[in-house]
Amino acid sequence: MSDSTAPLTRGPIFKTLMKLALPIMASSFLSTAYSLTDMVWVGKLGAKAVAGIGVAGMYGWLSSGLSVLTRMGGQVHAAQCLGRGEKEEAGRYAAAAVQLVVLFGLVFGAVCLLFHRQLIAFYGLEDPQTIQYARSYLMITCGTVILPFLNTTLTGLYTAQGDAKTPLKANSAGLILNMILDPVLILGVGPMPRLEVVGAALATLTAHIVVTLVLIFSMKPEHLLRQTPLTRPVSGRYFSAVVRMGGPTALQSTTYCAISMVLTRLVAGFGDGAVAVQQIGGHIESLTWNTSDGFGSAMNAFAAQNCGAGKFSRIRRGYRYAGTFVFLWGAFIGLLFILFPTQICALFFREADVVALSVGYFVIVGISEPFMCLELMATGAISGLGYTRACSIVSIVLTALRIPMALGLTALGLGLNGIWWALTISSTLKGICLHVLFYRKCGREDI
Repeated sequence: MSDSTAPLTRGPIFKTLMKLALPIMASSFLSTAYSLTDMVWVGKLGAKAVAGIGVAGMYGWLSSGLSVLTRMGGQVHAAQCLGRGEKEEAGRYAAAAVQLVVLFGLVFGAVCLLFHRQLIAFYGLEDPQTIQYARSYLMITCGTVILPFLNTTLTGLYTAQGDAKTPLKANSAGLILNMILDPVLILGVGPMPRLEVVGAALATLTAHIVVTLVLIFSMKPEHLLRQTPLTRPVSGRYFSAVVRMGGPTALQSTTYCAISMVLTRLVAGFGDGAVAVQQIGGHIESLTWNTSDGFGSAMNAFAAQNCGAGKFSRIRRGYRYAGTFVFLWGAFIGLLFILFPTQICALFFREADVVALSVGYFVIVGISEPFMCLELMATGAISGLGYTRACSIVSIVLTALRIPMALGLTALGLGLNGIWWALTISSTLKGICLHVLFYRKCGREDI
């Protein structure tokens, strides 16, 4: 087996893991900047625009479970095959994953275009302008969801082969373009008309197109999809294997989003300003979420290749390095949230009442940031071992507790802060439980 076939199964563990993780983390930072760039410019339009984009974006998040299915199923199977030296098999899993995600993207996009009014009506928004913002953003971004779907799956297949630099290059190109287009299209510059929320959606769409093109045209001859072209028929067993491996993670992602949508509806009872706080808070919190998820993706490929090679002690040592890093990073960001909530909120909101609402959010969720980071990294490692179902059970059960906790805590007089406490308690429990689960699943000796 050559280094190019399974590059993560040999060499110094810390260096090997960081070589893969750092570009993924950089891509995650870019994704965070990507989202925050939109929010900074949209924030200039007021809380109604932020709330409209926020609720429409929930459907994009809900749909991401489909691309998570193909990414996780394709990435884990491909990486484990590479760890065993079976590159041709890995290529077939890669082709099956891409063919599935294209189908998913077309179907979900059509649903959003046909039923956008009903989807936005679920939230019970009252302001007509907020509703119009939400509908416009939903139709453009979710109607073309096939592009981010494809980007997610291709990124997973690059990662399975130990290549995190190409997705970084693609995301960098998309971010730069998005940063240029946002002020031009949202506020109008020179001859360009002021498109407001529609401009934000078009900027995002254009960036996704660029990312897709870079990922496709950057494929080297040894890439898995070059070995098994998408036009070649793939046996049904590869599709079913991808679904079985990625299905639990997709269910976890979709359930998590569905629960968040219910919580968003509870938040909406405190006004559109509260919804805006939740959406901006989530985007800023992605400083930890995206970074740890990126590190979890690196750990996923690392664990999968080494699992295929039977090197479990190597996986455990890699997990210790990764776990320590993400926990400390989460603690640092959480401390910033707790110490400087007003300064952070003032970057995005002009309304004093909305800034006041957001302070409670950051102080409370800041407590759980290190545990959330550990949760995401542990999920990647456990899934790389092939135990996607176990991860999903833990995550779904503990995330579902957010709804009764939120209802109970708000009823006890905590109001909006009761919802934030429900998020913090569940995230902390998930981080601890998944950390324990990893060591239960990876306690074997090397074979």
